[in-house]
Amino acid sequence: MVCCRTMVSPRLFPYNQARKEQVTMIELTRQTPWKAINELRRYAMLPLIRLYFALHGVAWGSGWMVYGLPLIQRYTGSRIRIGRGFNMRNWFGSNPLGVAHRCVLATWSASASITIGDDVGMTGVVIVAQTSVTLGDRVFVGANSTIVDTDFHPLGPRARRADPTAGASRPIVIEDDVFIGMNTIILKGSHIGRGAVIGAGSVVRGQVPAGQIFAGNPAVFIRPVHED
Repeated sequence: MVCCRTMVSPRLFPYNQARKEQVTMIELTRQTPWKAINELRRYAMLPLIRLYFALHGVAWGSGWMVYGLPLIQRYTGSRIRIGRGFNMRNWFGSNPLGVAHRCVLATWSASASITIGDDVGMTGVVIVAQTSVTLGDRVFVGANSTIVDTDFHPLGPRARRADPTAGASRPIVIEDDVFIGMNTIILKGSHIGRGAVIGAGSVVRGQVPAGQIFAGNPAVFIRPVHED
């Protein structure tokens, strides 16, 4: 007795996967057409965006999704390093919250550094480092937030007249899995612990323990984070 068996070539599986992705994209287009438009724009601008990062000395990572050009101001000798799976939104229509301005990554000294971990997302966010700003993995930074490790200018009028650029600076550290609500300001010397949540519109300066919710101006403890 001869058994006839249909052999399926492994080469067909990538085709099947691509077909599934195509169907998913068609369904996405029907349900949320603005997302499809954003994706088309992103693909169209991808060569220009990658060139822009390269010209500013920022290596392109795997799995990045960058919607529109940010503003990068990198002081010669400083470092800007970004991990895998980076999601950055610069167009107004790329986020339903609206983008007040494109994202800004700026270093203000030769020794400054901006370090962003894997799978980080941000929309219209400003990051300025005179010393260092470090974001861990899976950090979400809400729309139009600002993270600056410097005062930019001295607080005293006499000191400002002597040197208007001599503002104090201290490092900022934001650990893994932190969620920062929209329109938040994070000031110099802040350290936000793993899994913490910062409420929208907050002003943060100092220590935020891991796994806690802080909110307000100045940001204060609200309650612990509970897993859903």
